[in-house]
Amino acid sequence: MENGLMLTAASGRLFYKETEMKWNKYRIKTTEEAEDMISYTLGELGIEGVEIEDKAPLSEEDKKKMFVDILPDLGDDDGTAYVSFYIEPEKDSDELMEKIKKALHELSAYVNTGDLTITRTQTADVDWMNNWKKYWKPFRADDHIIILPTWEEPIDAAEDDLVITLDPGMSFGTGTHHTTKLCIHQLSKYVKPGMHVLDVGTGSGILSIISAKLGAESVCAVDIDPDCITSLKENMKVNDLTEKEIESHQGDLNTDRALRETVGLESYDIVVANILADVIMPLSDVVGEVMKPGALFISSGILESRGDEVKEALLRNHFEIVEMTQSGEWVSFTARKPAV
Repeated sequence: MENGLMLTAASGRLFYKETEMKWNKYRIKTTEEAEDMISYTLGELGIEGVEIEDKAPLSEEDKKKMFVDILPDLGDDDGTAYVSFYIEPEKDSDELMEKIKKALHELSAYVNTGDLTITRTQTADVDWMNNWKKYWKPFRADDHIIILPTWEEPIDAAEDDLVITLDPGMSFGTGTHHTTKLCIHQLSKYVKPGMHVLDVGTGSGILSIISAKLGAESVCAVDIDPDCITSLKENMKVNDLTEKEIESHQGDLNTDRALRETVGLESYDIVVANILADVIMPLSDVVGEVMKPGALFISSGILESRGDEVKEALLRNHFEIVEMTQSGEWVSFTARKPAV
């Protein structure tokens, strides 16, 4: 969550049953300073979605980017934040909670984590899968790119604005997070008409759709989660894009050589991956296979504290670092494959 508004980025399965499904909800009391690092750490432990609450005031720049007439009254900002996550009861265990507590304790050596008290309640799926939507409003993800939630009314946009209609469903990728914004900015800068773009870990499909709308001749989207492929295809429809413009594949590009051959060896002008440092580093070992000579590799989802590791992995695999950009505690690298 950013700037006092609630954001849920979940990538689990959506279950339709006659009886309401229950989830165990864990709510961690922490600080605004630590909320991003805690969210990242939970993701590393396999937690597929987080919900963050804080009272951090919106900056004037953020207010200008948001299409909201009346902002919520958040009250005084005391620096406190709450990070919540949800686990299906049958997947919950004392072992998992001990791992989480240990990891949170280790974080306290690097950042002010607050008291880290954890409360547990039970909630219905509809409570957390849909309630967050009332906080997600149209906003500018970049100077000329507006993200419009599917449930919001159309907004007045400038003639040169690119409006992307989106429902992330159960997949990561609303465009509000620092890591996604970093990728969007770089795609806006480097995608040119006629290019071929590969989106690794597509999530909701936001980066694939933006690439196509920016004029890419073709886009290929890959994700290991079938729900993400479903979200992508639904978002393609509402943006009037067909499978001729964006093709999709389910699988792990890191480990599956056959998948890399399927998407196309030495086929892409740009590869974008908004994932995690621990995925990007091994990806840098193999992603060159699908890139044209001189192509760009845009990577994000990297905490500043892991930036040197990712940079070393890119250099070790003979990439040239073209640019490093940063937003909050997150960094992104744009690297070039050697031309010969």
